[in-house]
Amino acid sequence: MNDLDGYDIEDLRVGMSATFSKTITEADVVLFAGVSGDTNALHINEEYAATTAFKGRIAHGMLSASVISAAVANRLPGPGAIYMDQHLKFLAPVRPGDTVHATVCVREIIADRGRVVLQTTCTVKGILVIDGEALVKVDSSVRRAAKLAAKRASDAIEILDLKLEAQLPS
Repeated sequence: MNDLDGYDIEDLRVGMSATFSKTITEADVVLFAGVSGDTNALHINEEYAATTAFKGRIAHGMLSASVISAAVANRLPGPGAIYMDQHLKFLAPVRPGDTVHATVCVREIIADRGRVVLQTTCTVKGILVIDGEALVKVDSSVRRAAKLAAKRASDAIEILDLKLEAQLPS
């Protein structure tokens, strides 16, 4: 584990998984529309949305998918992980009031590059609403230890150089 309680590459195993859940509120939809600029009537106009195939308003797909980001950042690999790539398939709508359960599962570990491939899914009431795959970068306890050892060695050499300089005649 790193200093932030996130997993290092050495801690991860294929098959490890974690879930983060969030209820998508009316406020989330309105705020996301404002922040993203996506003011599609399907998300914010009930009268219009009622005339569509969805028969009512739905949450933004990227708002729903953002729960995956929370799973990556807060659960697995956790704090310190860096999102590099995400592929998504939107399979069913998410509505205001729905609770999205995002699950990430380690599919592949690329240890020499500090990369992890994650299967990413979101469900609502047991129904798969988003399916995807993410690539994240994680730190390494071995690399951190090597950097620390190199820094200590460099500091020790610098101290020895200073002591030698102090002993040399001017």
